[in-house]
Amino acid sequence: MSKIHVTTTVNGDEVEFLCDSRETLLDVLRDRLNLTGAKEGCGTGDCGACSVEVDGRLVCSCLMLGAEAEGKSIATVEGIAEGEELHPLQKKFIEYAALQCGICTPGILVAAKNLLERNPDPTETEVRYWLAGNLCRCTGYDKIIRAVMDTAKDMREAS
Repeated sequence: MSKIHVTTTVNGDEVEFLCDSRETLLDVLRDRLNLTGAKEGCGTGDCGACSVEVDGRLVCSCLMLGAEAEGKSIATVEGIAEGEELHPLQKKFIEYAALQCGICTPGILVAAKNLLERNPDPTETEVRYWLAGNLCRCTGYDKIIRAVMDTAKDMREAS
């Protein structure tokens, strides 16, 4: 089978890769670009562990083909921090102990950041609704929701 040449932007950097036409974006990120933050939890788009942003839209990378990334801008969990400086959301997840095993955390962070970029003042119901596609079996959701709500408050106060 022939390989497809793809040029895209990942976390602000232009990248090129060759992929099989059936290879998912998740596989490309992990196996070709060595960005292992996104995890495969289900392979069917039901758990959210592989969530990334594609042109600002939240997507399950296990459901998108790598070839479809051509010309797109992709943001992964690896791009959330500014160098060594953690994003406020990452700091709050640590503060609230809103992570455990780490399988779901990258997808939840990407989804929560996407929400806060769209809505800097979400209600708890809106946060719960937005993160409903991200499943966590370790922490329960209370710590996660509190971390996102507190981050939103801090970011509003800082701006």
